[in-house]
Amino acid sequence: MRNYKKVYLTLKGEKRVKENHPWIYEGDILKQDNEINEGEIIDIKSDKDKYLGSGFYNKNSKIRVRLISNNTNDTFDYEFFKRRVSYAIDYRLSVIDKENQNSFRVIYGEADELPGLTVDKFNDILVTEVLSLGIDIRKDLIYKALIESFKERNIVINGIYERNDNKIREKEGLQEYKGWYKDYIGKSTKVEIIENNIKYIVDIENGQKTGFFLDQKYNRNRISKLAKGRTVLDVCTHTGSFAMNAYIGGALKVTALDISEKAINDAKENFKLNNMNIDTIVGDCFEELEKMPKGKYDFIILDPPAFTKSRETIKRALSGYQKLNYLGMKAIKRGGFLATASCSHFATEEDFKEAIRKASVEAGVKLKLLSATGPAPDHPELIGVPETKYLKFFIYQVF
Repeated sequence: MRNYKKVYLTLKGEKRVKENHPWIYEGDILKQDNEINEGEIIDIKSDKDKYLGSGFYNKNSKIRVRLISNNTNDTFDYEFFKRRVSYAIDYRLSVIDKENQNSFRVIYGEADELPGLTVDKFNDILVTEVLSLGIDIRKDLIYKALIESFKERNIVINGIYERNDNKIREKEGLQEYKGWYKDYIGKSTKVEIIENNIKYIVDIENGQKTGFFLDQKYNRNRISKLAKGRTVLDVCTHTGSFAMNAYIGGALKVTALDISEKAINDAKENFKLNNMNIDTIVGDCFEELEKMPKGKYDFIILDPPAFTKSRETIKRALSGYQKLNYLGMKAIKRGGFLATASCSHFATEEDFKEAIRKASVEAGVKLKLLSATGPAPDHPELIGVPETKYLKFFIYQVF
């Protein structure tokens, strides 16, 4: 006999759940039991009392319920979370090649049925971000499950660092903070990792997000295979990752550009660590590309931060993508390559492609599409949940 409190859904809410979307909004709720605690696990039911699933309840959030299961046999104890974590780890170890298992995304929120939780592995350190109250209440169980699951697979974890400094936590009624978790204290917040046979220093305390963008792992490798003998510009270089992959691919000359002086200094540290001679420019990507001579480079990589984080600013964001790609195309020699990315999930793949097409018309060039990819498979898209589909990465020949 189940003793969980209940939330009953409208037909619209029921339809969304049956189509495997894990979020329930206030408007999806027809009625509910009294005195449900924030973060409590509740059962979700249709208006005809049919069980649809179970999830974390939080009336303070726009997402009223986050689903974690549709199995009436689940009891949400330690063993439940251990199974979730173990499945996620085994998936990564099967889809990420062994040479790149030093660092990968372990938990990707809703895609791993642990909504609001991100866990990245950087060498022997786990960096976590919790954006839902239900997970936050149960994080001790989940972190214990993570440590035990890695130990069972003979993978050593020596620290857990929490990057809970995201303003989104306020919407869940959670405080912002960052720091080592309890007794799982690592030696340093600067962690050395290896990706694609390149070494990086990851700043897990002050770097963006959890310290390093693991999702471009295989796209960086694609750059390496096209870079031989070319002059390469890596725009919005951040930690210098695309630049270094171009370098090891045999590029004739590589330049890394970023508006952030800290990012360029971090990139220089990585260049030195790998004995790479890469030029750097600190400056605004639009301004620097604007003043570049036509056809200066054989290969340009555009990997800007998200231009939009809401539906209201999509039009402006697409205009920005169009302008950036137009400026990039003008600076590429005929027959050269353009790699261009968007990590804005509100801007669809079709929107982004159209912005690139318009940029090519404006620049007076034609484009051949070599590849259209997304993130590495440790950041899987959950079909039916467009919020998990965000990264678009295209490589074109410009002629």
